[in-house]
Amino acid sequence: MTDTPRPADLDRAIGFTLPERNARGRVTRLGPVLDEILSAHAYPPPIERLLAEALTLTALLGSTLKDAGGQLTLQAQTQHGIVSLMVCDYKGGELRGYVQYDADRLALLGKNPSLFAMFNQGYLAVTFDQAATGERYQGIVPLDGDSIAQAAESYFLQSEQIPSLVRLGLGRDAEGRLIAGGLFLQHLPEGEEGRERLHTRLDHPEWGHVEALGATMGADELADSSIPLENLVWRLFNEESEVRVLAGAELSRGCRCDAEYITQVLGKFPPEERQAMADAEGMITVDCAFCARNFPVPLSDFTASPL
Repeated sequence: MTDTPRPADLDRAIGFTLPERNARGRVTRLGPVLDEILSAHAYPPPIERLLAEALTLTALLGSTLKDAGGQLTLQAQTQHGIVSLMVCDYKGGELRGYVQYDADRLALLGKNPSLFAMFNQGYLAVTFDQAATGERYQGIVPLDGDSIAQAAESYFLQSEQIPSLVRLGLGRDAEGRLIAGGLFLQHLPEGEEGRERLHTRLDHPEWGHVEALGATMGADELADSSIPLENLVWRLFNEESEVRVLAGAELSRGCRCDAEYITQVLGKFPPEERQAMADAEGMITVDCAFCARNFPVPLSDFTASPL
């Protein structure tokens, strides 16, 4: 009798809490969504891996949003680095991202350039936009670690004083397509009135235990689509007295550009500026950096209809 192959667990994120350890977490894995985003650009392997890790981190952080209309934006930028700009965002389970880089300079670095080699003196900005309240929270940290994961940990420690652990892993499926997985753990401050906030203490016995267990998660496990996400949580915390697994979020590629939206944006410009944007045939061509598509909009679309 042969074992039935497990269905691939991809393009999903789940949350969980460890009540007695004052901790919460997220785990995610990207497959077809990642392939869709990367296939829009002919990225070389180092940029492909960088964006895959950034998109995985975006899925982990974005899926923590309680506001269904909220948006998480991850932006890495530098003035003198080979990578001049990297942007990813998450909204309602939809992911998108792209990278601007100097291909000639990148080719001189070899197959596995370091984060510093690509960004030089770069920084990472993490922005949470809450649609329901209109509030925006942003934190900025230097990209001075060895990985995007370390930069994210620095963000939460410096901007929110919350100890965190981020693990990211990349792999390939049987057809050679990239698979990316991630684990995100956080120590929860209590914060109730009259009680000491946990993160103000010098010692974190509960967090030290959770962090040590989370650090044992391997990149190969995170990127193995045959392992259900719930099983990853079980592997780490099966000896805990209580683990609460939360509802999962399905992930998809979600570039929000379309001809109607672009026409609306162009319609806000003065007529003389739209005229300057148009070519000799009276066509304004707008290209989307996220999906690498061009959207031609004729100037005649903005001509007022006679009464």
